[in-house]
Amino acid sequence: MSLAPRLDLRQSQSLVMTPQLQQAIKLLALSNLEIEGFIAEELEKNPLLEAGRDEGDAPEPAAAPGADADDSGSAEPATADQLIAAGDGAVDQPLDVDYDAETFIHDGPTDGGRGLDGGLGMDGPGGGSGGLAADGAGFETTLVADASLQDHLLAQAGMTLAGTDLLVAGHLIDLIDEAGYLSGSVAEVAERLGLPAAAVERVLTVVQGLDPTGVGARGLAECLALQAREADRYDPCMAALIANLDLVARGAMPQLRRLCAVDDEDLVDMIRELRSYDPKPGLRFGGGRIEAVSPDIFVARRGAGWAIELNGATLPRVLLNRSYYVELSGGAQDKASKAWLADCVASANWLVKALDQRARTIVKVATELVTQQEAFFRHGVTQLRPLTLKTVADAIGMHESTVSRVTSNKYLSCERGLFELKYFFTSGIQSADGGEAASAEAVKDAIGRLIAGEGKAVLSDDALVDLLKAKGFDIARRTVAKYREAIGLGSSVQRRRQKALGG
Repeated sequence: MSLAPRLDLRQSQSLVMTPQLQQAIKLLALSNLEIEGFIAEELEKNPLLEAGRDEGDAPEPAAAPGADADDSGSAEPATADQLIAAGDGAVDQPLDVDYDAETFIHDGPTDGGRGLDGGLGMDGPGGGSGGLAADGAGFETTLVADASLQDHLLAQAGMTLAGTDLLVAGHLIDLIDEAGYLSGSVAEVAERLGLPAAAVERVLTVVQGLDPTGVGARGLAECLALQAREADRYDPCMAALIANLDLVARGAMPQLRRLCAVDDEDLVDMIRELRSYDPKPGLRFGGGRIEAVSPDIFVARRGAGWAIELNGATLPRVLLNRSYYVELSGGAQDKASKAWLADCVASANWLVKALDQRARTIVKVATELVTQQEAFFRHGVTQLRPLTLKTVADAIGMHESTVSRVTSNKYLSCERGLFELKYFFTSGIQSADGGEAASAEAVKDAIGRLIAGEGKAVLSDDALVDLLKAKGFDIARRTVAKYREAIGLGSSVQRRRQKALGG
């Protein structure tokens, strides 16, 4: 083997992506609220960035001051998919959208832009900001964090106990989980505090008498027994019923009648009483504030078509502060300061462009979704069509991965409710008559409606298959069972037991 130095010429392909292009791709997958947090961090790091103004038109993303205004040219910029396909991922171009094609104004990128019906944004012709996406305080601002279960119990214990007993109660309450059950044991608390187990047991009895009834129980049977005592229904028959909850779950009526020593009418009445109790009393109290989901996109009916707009209330805007740049660049600077300032300008300019083209991409994908699923928006889930990422990507000239990022963690609000964008991508079920395939969500809805209207005659999965075929769905029995379980409905045997128990 020769050890002499030599020169070799090799040819290879590689994908090179600038940090800015990677950032733009990352922004596509973030929701509006996540974008707000990201921009807050950028505002802290870059002094040339400032929050966008609320009044007037949003300006075009700023170019570096002093740059030639004609440098952008009129040619359409390459999308990220085209850059990657050509191996030019290092080119600093917008991602999958035409940034120079139009200017965004007001709150949403479709304000002043045309909807599916050829009309103008949410506010109609000449509409400005406002409409569905108008800035302003929403109902979420009126929400107040609920008191936690532990806080609620400690407040009651403080009015009932004192001294050592209050200390023991605090330890016991700390061991109560969110459902209201005691997760530790009396022996462990007694050993930790150096007290007799009987003393801890006595305090636990007091804790179990606090509101909500059933809290502090060490199991489901004790929880139900506490509620039965509170309702003055804990007689020997009810005690026997609670002690055999496994038989209740199985619907073993003959065995329960024998164990409880009651007739059919009394047993049904006892089971009905048992079902009225709360098996998880602690869940009435939230451990923390529940945040409402904010839609990223609004879809509204406009005449014969639809208007689509981003939620301006949660879509932050950023601008390049030109006056501050002029102030900084006017003073005496060394080479390092000039380089730092140039980096800040480039970073700010790219972020503004990336946010702008992100908004355009989202609107473009949402518009195609509404086009593909227009029957759903008009008639409901029964008209939801099978749809894949590839279908949307081919229709708008993007890559599947780009569409996947755009539809992640984003919600669409329309007159039929709030839906995640992923909801509109469903698998297809072949039509029984050879017509157009139906979506899986439409089949689930049909199964739920059939079971809801079955009455006393419980439908088996085989019967559901026949009824679905009559509706035009060619579906196998195992698929019916899978969809039935997916929407939380039990088998025919389980539903028959529930009806026998009066559930």
